Amino acid sequence: MTLPAIAQPLLNEIARRADSGKPLRLWLRDDDAIEPTAALDRLLTLTATHDVPVLLAAIPAFTGQALADRLAGESRVSVAVHGWAHKSYAAAGEKNQELGDHRSAQEVLRELGEGFAILSGLHAGRFVPMLVPPWNRIAPSVTAGLPGIGFRALSVFGPEKPAPLTMLNTHVDIIDWRGTRGGRQVEAVIADLVRVSQAQEGPIGLLTHHLVHDQAAWDVMALVFEATAGTADCGWFGVDDLLTEI
Repeated sequence: MTLPAIAQPLLNEIARRADSGKPLRLWLRDDDAIEPTAALDRLLTLTATHDVPVLLAAIPAFTGQALADRLAGESRVSVAVHGWAHKSYAAAGEKNQELGDHRSAQEVLRELGEGFAILSGLHAGRFVPMLVPPWNRIAPSVTAGLPGIGFRALSVFGPEKPAPLTMLNTHVDIIDWRGTRGGRQVEAVIADLVRVSQAQEGPIGLLTHHLVHDQAAWDVMALVFEATAGTADCGWFGVDDLLTEI
């Protein structure tokens, strides 16, 4: 396979990491899963083609048996809790938050516990006791209570910070949320992957949102997978494997 020149910086970084004895480790988190859709089918086909495990962050309040049935037989798919209803309680002018301090931590944790019970029941065998906060934001008081309701890991966006449970973050987002709200330019995504790889040795998380992908977003994913998946010097890992290492 001949990759376009645009992928060369990533290939160079993969080679550098391999030479240093610290191969690049990647993982994929896709947010906002609710039900079977054509976009979900496309995501699952693309990841299966490249043998890339994917963690689906599902919204408990709006999902059900249909998603569980669709995922049956998908051996490389895991499911985590994506808040409760992906509803913001922030005041006007504030950044969106569902799990902030706008309500009592007790109320928020009650909802999250219900979400945990729903998804662990629907997706037995592929459920991961991980919380993915909507908008990647969570109040410290809520974080502190997560182990008490069964969560063992937390995933937001950006560098990992100390927390009372294991952190496994995403670091590169393929969506241009402040502009087109479609896929970012391939050059920018590759530059981010290289930058994060040079700044840390741990796993790098790629963040996607299948329900809002345009063709540019799918193209970005395909190119990154073609440059990284199935190579001896770089690997895509499932969440369970990574959490046992951290």
